[in-house]
Amino acid sequence: MPTLIQNLKARLGIFESDADQVYGLLAEFPDPGALLHAAEAVREDGYRHFDTHSPFPIHGMDEAMGLGNAVGVGFFTFGGGVTGFAAAYLLQWWTAAVDYPINISGKPFFAVEPSVPIMFELTVLFAAFGAVAGMLALNGLPRPYNPLFYSDRFRGASDDRFFLHVAASDGQFDVEDTAALLQRLGARHIELVKDDGSADV
Repeated sequence: MPTLIQNLKARLGIFESDADQVYGLLAEFPDPGALLHAAEAVREDGYRHFDTHSPFPIHGMDEAMGLGNAVGVGFFTFGGGVTGFAAAYLLQWWTAAVDYPINISGKPFFAVEPSVPIMFELTVLFAAFGAVAGMLALNGLPRPYNPLFYSDRFRGASDDRFFLHVAASDGQFDVEDTAALLQRLGARHIELVKDDGSADV
């Protein structure tokens, strides 16, 4: 795209007046290998607020993007498990020993041993709830609206196209420099995405 910089400068007045509306640059790459290479190069160039979109998982993409393990989900899961265990214990103690005690052959109103299955089941159930809730919260989901939906080409991300999105919130983001970098990395189409629409670059 030889006139990339000229097109950007021609639009720059719009960008400067609506800078707060710019969501980022969306670049389309021809194949999974090109997308993997681009993600690695963008990370090595210092960008941190970027994401990739493809119709299937790409082996090595996590490493290329510099993503670590989702440690936070474990804390949500642990918290859910502890909550489930405590809820099961208190529920059985309250119902058997406080709310409706029944004397059965002189046995204690409440005992831990017969309560273990319920405590185990609720621990697992609430831990699963915590894992799902943590995953949704840490991923910023649910998010029914995303400015990327303005791009008609982006619909192919679930079919046969491969995209890299660099967010305007990144400290290194600059429309011209970032677009030039994506072009050098082999992007075959670049769009500027704004909160109220998208435009070809």
